Amino acid sequence: MKNKCMLFVLLLFSFAACTAGNKQTAVSEGVMDSSQDTNMIRPAADQLAAYLPLLKGKKIGLMGNQTSVVGPEKEHLVDVLLREKVDLKFGFAPEHGFRGDVERGEKVSNDVDKKTGLPLFTLYGGNAKQDSIVQSIDVMIFDLQDVGARFYTYITSLHRVMELCAKHNKELIVLDRPNPCGDQVDGPVRKDDKFKSNVSFHKIAMVHGLTVGELAKMINGEKWLEAGRSCQLTVIPVQNWNHGMMYELPVIPSPSLPNHLSVRLYASLCLFEGTDISVGRGTDWPFQVVGFNDPLYGDFTFTPGEKAGMAKHVEGKGEKMYGLDLRGLDPNKQQFTLTYLLDFYQKMPDKSKFFSRAAFFDKLAGTDELRKQVIAGQSEAEIRKSWTKDLEVYKAMRKKYLLYADFE
Repeated sequence: MKNKCMLFVLLLFSFAACTAGNKQTAVSEGVMDSSQDTNMIRPAADQLAAYLPLLKGKKIGLMGNQTSVVGPEKEHLVDVLLREKVDLKFGFAPEHGFRGDVERGEKVSNDVDKKTGLPLFTLYGGNAKQDSIVQSIDVMIFDLQDVGARFYTYITSLHRVMELCAKHNKELIVLDRPNPCGDQVDGPVRKDDKFKSNVSFHKIAMVHGLTVGELAKMINGEKWLEAGRSCQLTVIPVQNWNHGMMYELPVIPSPSLPNHLSVRLYASLCLFEGTDISVGRGTDWPFQVVGFNDPLYGDFTFTPGEKAGMAKHVEGKGEKMYGLDLRGLDPNKQQFTLTYLLDFYQKMPDKSKFFSRAAFFDKLAGTDELRKQVIAGQSEAEIRKSWTKDLEVYKAMRKKYLLYADFE
């Protein structure tokens, strides 16, 4: 009897160890185990089994940053790939750098990732060696978290990576992520190449309603690459997400977008960057407060200073700002609006000074028509009416490239 009991215990221990080992293997391979919610939104990076086989025996480059994370532990994709013995040769960094700590518009230098020793190069602002860098690998991976606004430069980085891959016949794998503002399509569509820039690179709506994977398909399908080239593209889609679903980012995409509310307000407030109005850079609430240095703008006050990633380019640094406190708003109910812009324009005594950086405002808007409409005193309804036809054309084009059920 004693021997039988001992044998039973050994068998039970063996079974438990085997089960634990199988569970560990399943997680390692990106396969969801039974303890995980099968309805949980799963960005492509979490689905290792879907893309690791595509990397086997190949030299790999990665366009990534601090948002390139895997699983609930938020392990950096670089660390995961190296642990999985992927032959990772280099990383490309977008605006804000590979670890997301570079201020807006600042130069991103070629460097080495301090944690892994991986060589890092920049595509933001151009790189004379980018052709030879891409020629050295077989496959590029793109994994950046976009926020759904045309002026957010991560989608400009996507285009540049696609150009390089198409030019040198390299495969591009886009690890798709949800668009946290993918529940709307709004704003003017850029038409004129005169307004093309890093902050208005594509002929899409200001709030474009696409994931980076869907935009990559659009760039290919609409022949927007040089000489009509096509990029050899593979998109690994998000699981269990559609455009009608809210998604709160697990990692902040840049220093000035620290939470879900700032991401949801970003498209409405970013146009102020063509003015001297503060949107809270240099405070603990960027893109959640708006103000200027005169009490006539509101009772709420704040004083911009210097914060990590928000030090050099801070509107109204050291001055008391008066304006609006938006921190109590429900993030999920925020939609793109011109209300804040029009309100501050109407309150400014000398309106000729409002568009202090008019050329940059026009680049953000993708047109000079919006600025002229504001100056002419048009209402939001009147301005929106002028977008209707272009938005209808854009929406029809967009539907051809959707990978997920739409919000309408």
